Amino acid sequence: MTTPGRDNLRFLLLQMRDAGDPMLRQEVQCFADALPCSPQRITPHSLLAGGPSRDTLGRHDMVLIGGSGAYSAAADSPAIERAMDALRELHALRKPTFGSCWGFQALARALGGECRHDPQTAELGPVQLTLTPGAAADPVFRALPATFIGHAGHEDRVTRLPPGSTLLASSARVAEQAARFGDGPIYATQFHPELTRQAFLERVAAYPKYIEAILGISLQQLSEACVETPEANTLLRRMVEVVLP
Repeated sequence: MTTPGRDNLRFLLLQMRDAGDPMLRQEVQCFADALPCSPQRITPHSLLAGGPSRDTLGRHDMVLIGGSGAYSAAADSPAIERAMDALRELHALRKPTFGSCWGFQALARALGGECRHDPQTAELGPVQLTLTPGAAADPVFRALPATFIGHAGHEDRVTRLPPGSTLLASSARVAEQAARFGDGPIYATQFHPELTRQAFLERVAAYPKYIEAILGISLQQLSEACVETPEANTLLRRMVEVVLP
């Protein structure tokens, strides 16, 4: 493994996206901006090809798990099961890991929780989040204010966290918004702390059907309602400071 330091940390980004997904490169840039680091320090790896090797994991200091344009973490398929196996290995190795959106759902399911497709509780746009009592003692989340705004975009949700998890944040519509899985440095959020307002709007513009299906409004109307999320955007940087000092 590399020696931890601001200038040489290396990140492995696990992506569950098809080769033609327009957000493949954008996701790399978004995580780079949030960490912050050069995009060259982030190595993309497609979970559709299977999990990363032990050697690949060892050459990176932290694993990131992004969203998904076409794959539901609540679905059953050989590709999803291979991805679950890879996430279970990360947990067994106690590898520093941060999952966003699909990454949260997939980690929860892989480790013994439940995730289901639930359009009735779908969220799209800025969402008010509230820290749970468990966040007060958490080294990463306790730096956030009691309530803050994060960008969300999902129709699937976690309905039960795995045993040994700590719930860290909730919204009015979805209780399971963030968690630490076990006592290792493995965190995930249903919302997107890696997305600024501009990056979020770029993301939803790539999947316009969700705007109409979830909100019943236009992209322009969503744009007018969107705000910056500065507190949420500090989360990845905070994790690096705590987990990789």
